[in-house]
Amino acid sequence: MNILLVDDSRLARQELRRLLQRHPDATVVGEAAHADEAQQRIGELQPDVLLLDIHMPGRSGFELLAGLDGAVPQVIFTTAFDQYAVQAFEVNALDYLLKPVDEQRLAAALAKARMALVAEAEPETAEPPAARELLRETDQVFVKDGERCWFVRLADVKLLEVADNYTRVHFHDVRPLITRSLQHLEARLDPKVFFRANRQQIINLKWIESVEPWFSNTLKIRLRGGQEVEVSRQQSIRFREALSL
Repeated sequence: MNILLVDDSRLARQELRRLLQRHPDATVVGEAAHADEAQQRIGELQPDVLLLDIHMPGRSGFELLAGLDGAVPQVIFTTAFDQYAVQAFEVNALDYLLKPVDEQRLAAALAKARMALVAEAEPETAEPPAARELLRETDQVFVKDGERCWFVRLADVKLLEVADNYTRVHFHDVRPLITRSLQHLEARLDPKVFFRANRQQIINLKWIESVEPWFSNTLKIRLRGGQEVEVSRQQSIRFREALSL
């Protein structure tokens, strides 16, 4: 995995080099201090991955990407600013790391890069969604509904439910619709945190306020914020088995 570091700060590039030394398959093939230099280096070195800053002298990281011709490397943004996260995912960035870059977050971003590169090289053997690394509650995900976008921590998502051909995602005070199926989302979410309550709903266990017996040996769960979810009979059994002492 050949990596090009693009950052106007020499100290930031040195720190990234230090962190990358712990990943034997990651080779830093070059550095660039601004977008014009980066564009030239990309053409010369053909890196697999860019670790790319956003604010640089001259053109920004986004403007660099817009000016590239041909194949574009996988992009992991590294920046001190959190307000560009939505824009970053709109240009299909793999990840968005805030400075100072956390070692574990960088490792997770590199894991995404490995998967993306394997998928590019061997699309017929790429892992299906169910086999991908599970999303953790500390992960942030990009949610888009029409013209509105959010970058939200999974820990803040308390409920997902079927809405016709969409899935409605409940977090904060909004309920956007996304095109992913509930089955697809269930395969990506950590089952220790997200529980399939019935055919229509997945709940975040950390948001449970109370549980009470319901009809025919089922359960009714109240989430913080007032939503009530009736757990199916089979899932009520699984809930008791998984969470009882």
